[in-house]
Amino acid sequence: MDELIRLRLDVSYDGTDFSGWAPQPTRRTVAGVLIETLALVLGAGTATGLTVAGRTDAGVHATGQVCHLDLPADVWREHEGRLLRRLARLLPTDVRVRAMTEVPADFDARFSATFRRYEYRVTDAPFGAEPLRRHEVLAWPKPLDLAALNAAAGGLVGEHDFAAYCRRKENATTLREVTRLDWRRDPDGILVATVQADAFCQAMVRSLVGAMLVAGDGRRPVEWPGSLLTQQARSSEVTVAPARGLTLVAVGYPADPADYARRADLTRRLRVPIKG
Repeated sequence: MDELIRLRLDVSYDGTDFSGWAPQPTRRTVAGVLIETLALVLGAGTATGLTVAGRTDAGVHATGQVCHLDLPADVWREHEGRLLRRLARLLPTDVRVRAMTEVPADFDARFSATFRRYEYRVTDAPFGAEPLRRHEVLAWPKPLDLAALNAAAGGLVGEHDFAAYCRRKENATTLREVTRLDWRRDPDGILVATVQADAFCQAMVRSLVGAMLVAGDGRRPVEWPGSLLTQQARSSEVTVAPARGLTLVAVGYPADPADYARRADLTRRLRVPIKG
């Protein structure tokens, strides 16, 4: 068997015109476009095992997505000096591979990850979102109070069963540890929620944001989002915030490459496959 080289890819994309990350036979997806473009450059089937840190949903963006794939060592040695620029020429403008790095064979973009960090952007300006930012900023129809948003966020930090905020999958746990959840208002007036956890279940981030927003505009008390954590099933009271405001901004990994395999083994024991 030919020697294989594992590569880490750092990827950014505008999710507006993608039906999410995962390949789908009749839909345009980020993984589908990457596989097609790699096949054009290297030959069909040369790059194998494409695995992503977080399978973002339709319309969700990324500035810090991470994935890995395997290439025959001789192919990588032949192309490594120019592969990034060749991909830049052939990929559509709404997806970029920003870096390709050789990593140990036990690096797993999905299971070796220690955290995922998302940001969600909202404007409460009376005129709505600026036209050039309409694909990444949600326009909220009511004024939002920053202190109320942060008070609501405080009740959601920590390790909890987030069943009320997740689309449950069979045999999948909804236990997650949210290590950071806070809001800021940038100088341009945009409100930004930063959400970090060891992992997220499907629609969890947008559900959390949806609950916090109705607390932030005064329609619910600030304690309400946290009170839903006692529920054992998805709450029908929570509205999922639209995808366009959400961006995956960072994925963390152990500082020591020797810990990649250990982290992957731990993650596999703790939970079944995850979706960001």
